[in-house]
Amino acid sequence: MRDQFSNAQQIRKPAVVSKAGIVAAQSRKAAEIGVQVLAAGGDCVDAVIATTFALGVLEPWMSGLGGGGAMVLYRAKEDRHEVIDYGMCASASLRPEDYSLTGDGAASDLFPWARVKDDRNLHGPGSIAVPGVVAGMEEAHRRHARLPWQELLAPSIALAGEGLAVDWWTTLMIGSAAADLRRYPASAAAYLQDGLPPQSPWGIKSSVCLPQDRLKATLAQLAKQGPRDFYQGDLARSIASDMKAHGGALTVEDLASFQAQLREPLAIPYRGGTVYATPELTCGPTLAHTLRLLQQNLQAGQDGPDAAAYAAYAIALQSAYRERLQDMGDADGRRALGAEHLAPACTTHFSVVDRDGNMAAVTQTLLSTFGSKFVLPQSGVMMNNGIMWFDPTPGGPNSLAPGKRCLTNYTPVLAQAGDGRRLALGASGGRRILPAVTQILSFVMDYGMDLDAAIHQPRIDASEGAVVIGDVRLPASTRDELQRRFDYEEARVQTFPMKFACPSVVMRDGGTNSGATEISQPWGDAVAQAGTPDASSVAR
Repeated sequence: MRDQFSNAQQIRKPAVVSKAGIVAAQSRKAAEIGVQVLAAGGDCVDAVIATTFALGVLEPWMSGLGGGGAMVLYRAKEDRHEVIDYGMCASASLRPEDYSLTGDGAASDLFPWARVKDDRNLHGPGSIAVPGVVAGMEEAHRRHARLPWQELLAPSIALAGEGLAVDWWTTLMIGSAAADLRRYPASAAAYLQDGLPPQSPWGIKSSVCLPQDRLKATLAQLAKQGPRDFYQGDLARSIASDMKAHGGALTVEDLASFQAQLREPLAIPYRGGTVYATPELTCGPTLAHTLRLLQQNLQAGQDGPDAAAYAAYAIALQSAYRERLQDMGDADGRRALGAEHLAPACTTHFSVVDRDGNMAAVTQTLLSTFGSKFVLPQSGVMMNNGIMWFDPTPGGPNSLAPGKRCLTNYTPVLAQAGDGRRLALGASGGRRILPAVTQILSFVMDYGMDLDAAIHQPRIDASEGAVVIGDVRLPASTRDELQRRFDYEEARVQTFPMKFACPSVVMRDGGTNSGATEISQPWGDAVAQAGTPDASSVAR
């Protein structure tokens, strides 16, 4: 693609440092809600819950009640790590024969599966898996929260009452999915105006908001009745009714049987420290492979990564992806691998640290932008398209089947570096998540960077087969070496479409916290608790 962008422009976003709690998220407004909960006496997990529901209102193309995810938690008092897994699964009533193949080749140039008739597995009611976000928040609240459930949902209810504010980023995200949103009346009514994406106003005092009244009512009911209502109460019956009316396979029995799972994290030794990652059907096992190779082949130091280091990143990542693709899916002995690396994905990640040192890395997704593109007419909930994660061709370990758990690319991690610093990290960006998480871990654990240096350090991406993509800001010597050794392309750090993943990260060093988010993400910020005089931005 011909490059027409400025060579002189610089993008920076300073890290934030504070003795108090910090939330780093892709939405500044959601992060602000999280730190307000911390300031009100909430635990790190209280902030997770409030931030989760706020994100579902503020960036409905990324996550929400209709999605799934996972979190890695560190409980400082007990010095314990744990994983809460609330990934999606196929409904028990799903019929693989409803997903007949067309014989017309692949579903798209970015997705490897054979094409299904009417793209039933990509969008619409047939693409929807059992959602897990509410169950994940239920389990987190039961285990660790200090504040009442209803209080934690109150900010998202208020946000939904204000409507979805339309700025240029909102317009861009809705526009990227408008062709499919138009297929479904409730979706078109929620996000389009006269069948077109809403336009942000030019006038400084003008504003455009898309009403979210149904979603507000749903959140209010969820707050009043509790999280089980989504799976076993009136909300569950409403969801199942809408799905049945529109030909989807998601029943009240599917919802009632869904539970979040508490899991032991993968503990990956690295450079005198430990990285704690999600196990099984996530990218955690692939991260373990990558870090093992880096520990063998990367020379750590204090001067930052050189050309040899970036080559080592590329080799380790390509090796890990090759292993990941050899065997995959929710089958016995194969729960560590996946083939979804080529799927275009929209996800949100945020990280939290509180004053007491409790930490959380949380990744949630609808899978594609706006998931299934199908808004439930009664509740206003945008649903996932988790069925897209499965291979529609029968006979493989990841072939579509009832009740099967979905593969995922997300990689939320916690880490303790050899020098004692702790890190909560993750990213959005589908297949590009693993390279970003790997390199930021290395920047901190191999080269001793603080968050401000790490978030501004140029990265590569090595998730597209043989191709290695390098940030144009890399030194000429590094770019020349990568060009010599790989099928090498270059890309800029840009807002859309992102060529590198979008990380959000917090760190704890002794009693001092810091936070940072991807420099090119226009909404994202790390936010420290209000009213803390020790909070500051670290500019360089």
